[in-house]
Amino acid sequence: MTSSNNTILVTGGAGYIGSHACKALAHAGFEPVAYDNLVYGHRWAVRWGPLEVGDIGDRARLDAVIDQYRPAAVMHFAAYAYVGESVLDPGKYYRNNVAGTLTLLEAMRDHAIGLLVFSSTCATYGEPQHIPINEEHPQNPINPYGASKLMIERMLADFSNAHGLRWIALRYFNAAGADPDGEIGERHDPETHLIPLVLDAAAGTRPAITVYGDDYDTPDGSCIRDYIHVSDLADAHVLALRSLQTDGPSAVYNLGNGQGFSVRDIITLAHEITGREIPIVLGPRRNGDPPRLIANSTRVKQALGWQPCFASLERILESAWQWHQQDARMSTSQ
Repeated sequence: MTSSNNTILVTGGAGYIGSHACKALAHAGFEPVAYDNLVYGHRWAVRWGPLEVGDIGDRARLDAVIDQYRPAAVMHFAAYAYVGESVLDPGKYYRNNVAGTLTLLEAMRDHAIGLLVFSSTCATYGEPQHIPINEEHPQNPINPYGASKLMIERMLADFSNAHGLRWIALRYFNAAGADPDGEIGERHDPETHLIPLVLDAAAGTRPAITVYGDDYDTPDGSCIRDYIHVSDLADAHVLALRSLQTDGPSAVYNLGNGQGFSVRDIITLAHEITGREIPIVLGPRRNGDPPRLIANSTRVKQALGWQPCFASLERILESAWQWHQQDARMSTSQ
């Protein structure tokens, strides 16, 4: 395949956020090439370009795929992302997230690919010192997952200084929802995200939803989080890529809606949207769960012109429920 300025290598492109980014890229006129080891990704989620099965730690496979497609840039989503697992098995996270990214960056350097959009996280901030959290907030991660993402951000800066890499890191808050067209959505095994767990309880495939801690310093005692629709996240990646392609600066941006909703808010609204009873079980607080995490996303709006299209919690939950019902049908028919 000849070199093309619209070909983008998307690591983790068969995953939840990566697949939505592939759709957004295709709709913006790019050709996404999904590169995924399928440990957590799904073949059915790759619909807008080719799938190349491979691991980011496999330099020979990376070289072969880059030689074939000659991508102009990389979007990097490939990472393990279970916070609890990272505490129990930190080596897995440092090997895949950090060492794997180093292999990717060296391959990019050696193939003269100079643009990268990186999937980072608000977990790099750790316990919040102020709310809302802006990009200047101190970064002091409290688990190996967050630490691995912070190390990657440092590597990007160092590769920029040494090799001229230009990059944008997007620090997500809580990704949620599903493609409004119902073509792709969230399916994890194991599932740890609140909204699909709540919808499992509504659908009767899970006996109840556990609320971890009801004595936080919040209006209803449960934790408050900032939920951002996955399609809005995907659109931000396309804007970041376009910025880099037009000589915009390397930068970091928060991605959130700037609104906080509690665990009980989610359950209440899910009950209204689904019309189903959602049994609740109270559990103990989990270590490292701050009472509030809310983003200040002013910088990305000013710098890239990003505006969320699905900012309301109702839109997020409605799209998640639509996908949840459709995915259940897909699973039973497979």
